[in-house]
Amino acid sequence: MANDRQFSGDNLAEEKPAPVYIALIHHPVYNKNGKEITTTITNLDLHDISRAGKTYNIAGYYVVNQLKSQQALVKRMKKYWTGGKGAEFNENRHEAFSVLNIVDYLEDAIEEIKTSEGETPTLVTTSAKTYPHTSPVSFARLREEINCSEKPFLLLFGTGWGLTDKTIKSCDYLLEPVAGRGDFNHLSVRSAASIILDRLLAPAWWKNSN
Repeated sequence: MANDRQFSGDNLAEEKPAPVYIALIHHPVYNKNGKEITTTITNLDLHDISRAGKTYNIAGYYVVNQLKSQQALVKRMKKYWTGGKGAEFNENRHEAFSVLNIVDYLEDAIEEIKTSEGETPTLVTTSAKTYPHTSPVSFARLREEINCSEKPFLLLFGTGWGLTDKTIKSCDYLLEPVAGRGDFNHLSVRSAASIILDRLLAPAWWKNSN
């Protein structure tokens, strides 16, 4: 949960933000009937979230899927774009895929981050839904927390029909949903990840407006 620091405005330009990681969860997630399943990895999720993550200087992007055939797909794609002809053909894609990792379970990602950073990451779950009796953290508050904390953060994104209740309850924060101007609220996980990264990690552009 939040530490005891005082939150006083947006000072991302003044301090070095904490390391931020992303995990895209393919298992366990719900299907439309509420059953726990493993979803299939999509090409676009790998490319677009990697590119967004690199743009906002995340420390790593974990794809969580325990199926060996799916892991082989991710490893093959990363190998192509980070070495040899793929890297020569598109240098930007080479840079983007440098943040991509594949693990069996969320616990594996947490352990890797703990080994790398020396501390267990603060877990932040994202969801388009609201949950009764649960107070989500605002983008402004989490942005400030990332800037003030020395601990790493791990943002969880679900696939299918969303993360399981067990996963959500295990997290330190539930982030408020991304809201648009209307009632429609069915963003792709790629779009949601980009919006959330921008709200949490972009420079404070509104401070420079006339």
